[in-house]
Formats: sequence, C-alpha cells, structure tokens
Amino acid sequence: MKLSTVSIFSAAAITCADAFSISNAPPRAASAAAAINQASYRHQITPLRMSQEEMDLITMDADERMDKTMSNLSDNLSTVRTGRANPSMLDRVEADYYGAMTPISQMATISVPSSQQLQIAPFDKSSMAAVEKAIIYAGLGFTPTNDGNVIRINIPQLTEERRKDLLKQCKSIGEEAKVAIRNIRRDCVDNIKKMEKAGDLGKDQALDGIDAIQKLTDDHIKMVDERVGKKEKEVATL
Repeated sequence: MKLSTVSIFSAAAITCADAFSISNAPPRAASAAAAINQASYRHQITPLRMSQEEMDLITMDADERMDKTMSNLSDNLSTVRTGRANPSMLDRVEADYYGAMTPISQMATISVPSSQQLQIAPFDKSSMAAVEKAIIYAGLGFTPTNDGNVIRINIPQLTEERRKDLLKQCKSIGEEAKVAIRNIRRDCVDNIKKMEKAGDLGKDQALDGIDAIQKLTDDHIKMVDERVGKKEKEVATL
C-alpha cells in the first residue's frame, strides 16, 4: 500500500512539476505555449463561426438575386400596353440627345391630359424631332403628332382579342420570374447541402439555412403574383 501511495503521489508531483515548469518558463517560451493554446482554441471555433458567416452570405445573395428578378419583372410588365394612357409606357424609350442615348423621361415632361392620351413636352425644343423619332421606332405601335411645342400620343382602345393576348403575356412574364426565383433557390440549397456534406455545417444548421431560403422564395413568389395580378387588372379594365 505504501508503494502504491508513493507511486500515486509521484505521478501527481510529475504532473504538477510540468505545469509549474510551463507557468515559470521564460517569457518567449510562455508566449509560444499561449499561442499554441490560442491557435488550438481558434481551430475549434473558427469552422463553426465561418460556416455561419458563409450561410449568411448565401442567404443575402439569394435575397439580392431575387430582388433583382423582381426589378426585371417590373421592367418587363411596364412594356405591356393597357388601354389607358400611362407615362410608364415610355420608360424604355431613349432618344439621341447630342450624341448620347437618353431616356425621354429625362428630356421632357410627360403628362396624361386624358385617359387616352399622352403629352410630351421636351425641355429643349431642338430635341422635338429626336424624341418623336424615338417614339416611332420604339416598336410600341404609337403614332405621335408634333405641333412644334408638344408631342401627343393617342392611345387606341384595345380590342378584346388584343386584351386576351396581353393577359397571356402578363402571365408568361410572371412565370419566367417564378422560374428564375426557383432556380436561385435551387442553387443556394445545393450550396448549403455541399457545405453540410463537407462537414462545414451541422444538420440542424443546414436545415435552418434551407428553411430561410424557402421563406425568401415563398415571399418573392407571392410578390410576383401580386404584381402580375395588378397588371392584369389594368389590362382588363376597359
């Protein structure tokens, strides 16, 4: 029993001696030991922290790309004519102004004197011909009239057949936006699954990320339906 006790105390003494020697080591050695311990600690926590940062970046990227899709959706819907005059009909029309293609919305005041007419008053009267030409060649089917002071565009009433075609066009534009949003979702979910497979994410963390991407997808799909529905209502209104 005495030998056993001595052995135990000897082992304890050796352990304590090691600890004492480290704590009383020269400053350079102590700093090195501390650096090793700190590096070891960072090695344990960095992957988790970095994986969360990467997850946040994936979510932010998805949100930005989906917002960009919504912006494109609005631009595409603005090209769909309705039976009522609206300045947005000319949003994409650009005229040659001193050698630079310039949106006519920046060159003139566009007003709606009646539900069937647009009136364009260029700030620079010398640009009247360029603005008129731009409207004619914009492919909108408009025939502007120029009296030297303002340009007028009479908006023809839509036929029932034309109205149906435009409603189909609205639906098609909306479906294209939904496909783009779902493709973004697929890309982001694939990235999350790759991170999980590589061991950079835990299962629960990956599921939370996928849920976040799905929520973004659902929210943007809902916005697509709302914007398309609003445009369809404008087209259908006599």
